[in-house]
Amino acid sequence: MHLPRRDLLTGSAAALAFSGLARYARAQAAAGETYRNEAHGYGPLVPDPNRLLDLPEGFSYQVISQSGDTMDDGLFVPGQPDGMGCFDLGGGKVALVRNHELKGSSGLHRNLGPGGFHQERIGRLDPARGYDTYKDGRALPGGTTTLVYDLESRRTLRQHLSLAGTSTNCAGGVTPWGSWLTCEETEETPADADVTKSHGYVFEVPASAAGLVDPVPLKAMGRFDHEAVCIDPGTGVVYLTEDQNDGLFYRFIPTRPGRLADGGRLQAMVVRDRPGFDTRNQDGAGWAVGDELAVTWIDLDEVESPKADLRLRGHADGAALVARGEGIVWADGELYMTATSGGPLRRGQILRYVPTHDGGRLQLFLESADERVINMGDNLTVAPWGHLVVCEDNYSRDIRNHLKGVTPDGRVYTIGRNVFTGNGEFAGATFSPDGQVLFVNIMYPGVTFAIRGPWTSVRT
Repeated sequence: MHLPRRDLLTGSAAALAFSGLARYARAQAAAGETYRNEAHGYGPLVPDPNRLLDLPEGFSYQVISQSGDTMDDGLFVPGQPDGMGCFDLGGGKVALVRNHELKGSSGLHRNLGPGGFHQERIGRLDPARGYDTYKDGRALPGGTTTLVYDLESRRTLRQHLSLAGTSTNCAGGVTPWGSWLTCEETEETPADADVTKSHGYVFEVPASAAGLVDPVPLKAMGRFDHEAVCIDPGTGVVYLTEDQNDGLFYRFIPTRPGRLADGGRLQAMVVRDRPGFDTRNQDGAGWAVGDELAVTWIDLDEVESPKADLRLRGHADGAALVARGEGIVWADGELYMTATSGGPLRRGQILRYVPTHDGGRLQLFLESADERVINMGDNLTVAPWGHLVVCEDNYSRDIRNHLKGVTPDGRVYTIGRNVFTGNGEFAGATFSPDGQVLFVNIMYPGVTFAIRGPWTSVRT
């Protein structure tokens, strides 16, 4: 059952729901309880005998790809799978376009790239087909892979490298015209890293591409620590997050909707009558869960930012601060984004933005008051039944990362738990077109899962 998000939780209903969540979380912490779901959801998790992924009773997972597998182009599936989009290819087949967050300046990440740990297959990758190389001429390890999966036979049909030579491809977003926008979360330059070009751009990868795409940086969309994007399908406006604790929230108005390479205007969000407003709420005194603010947008200049100071200049001009904007998703006339280090506990917020004719409204939709309820949400998506699905990305070896659901009335429940050694982050949650399969990555050891189960049985 699909429920329109606009009708699910707005205005005073959101304030009531999520203030209730905060009260619940604080009471739970005061009582010293161990972690439990706030809503029933799908019930308790069942321990996985394989020690990978705990799921509720009736659910199952399939590993459909793993870092180190040999792809159809002879290269290895790279490590660090992160953001991911799912695309309908027809005939029951889907394409999953995955980012690989491999940093150009990291020697370890070089070893996790498509050439292999000892670079034994790097000769299969023509460096001229990638965006950038190390100074020794070999392609950088970041980029995207495309995996084609058959929903009926439950088989991975093929995999290949689809974008090469980029760095720190973190998240991104799907376009209404069938491509994946992959974002570099870095501002590396030849002056400070073993690279030959500046980084910090967005690239477009058509889901139908059968091999490597031309690596064209969309420079008008700005150079900064990009995290994720989403697109308003009605207007073609692109919204972008920035993974910095003093980051901004951006939008890109294309000159020609659907033709991002043709340029456009990059803007930053400003709270009306409150220039430089701090949405981070890290001192607890900025705004309360459920509050809404009227916002507008200002144009930015020098968006290629050779000094890596775009956010600093934008804030000086009045743009609002956002605490590590990460995942973002468009949902029926509005969007939701995570601010991973927001709130007094610095354990995360979810912000809701509704565009209006004169700017928009920004709401503090959720704020973690207890890490056992929600802990550093990162990538997120909207489930076919209208709930948010949030990937946790905390850095603790003791507090496990979870997949969380958030109900329309503000309660949180658990869908899955990472129990593999190292507690890597969940990333790239995305549903198949029929809503039956949730695809998701665990960054370490680099696994892509297909999860099935009685999704419509969720209890709130």
